[in-house]
Amino acid sequence: MQRIAPGASKDDAVGIYVYMLRCADGSFYIGSATGEDTSQRVEQHNAGAYPGYTYSRRPVVLVWSEYFDRITDGIAAERQLKGWGRAKKEALIRSDWKAVSQFARRRAGAPRPKK
Repeated sequence: MQRIAPGASKDDAVGIYVYMLRCADGSFYIGSATGEDTSQRVEQHNAGAYPGYTYSRRPVVLVWSEYFDRITDGIAAERQLKGWGRAKKEALIRSDWKAVSQFARRRAGAPRPKK
């Protein structure tokens, strides 16, 4: 599933895709790639073109991606997603915005237990 961020166009100046892969062991990998789409980058992961996290966890499947017209916005989103827990990532994959919001509130917004 690929989405283009509001106001962005793949025909504009160089942008960036942020993507999430599901690895063979069930873990998730978050990455980014410039170019027209993510297919070439996913093929590189599956071919083991570069040693790294996905190399020993192949095959991988693209489960989510979003296009950003500004590379700095994409890199910020990639860093943010890497900090999310598994349940929140799964909610994003399902486009379950209510659950994404609930997971966001739980972590920082939960009241501290009283002593």
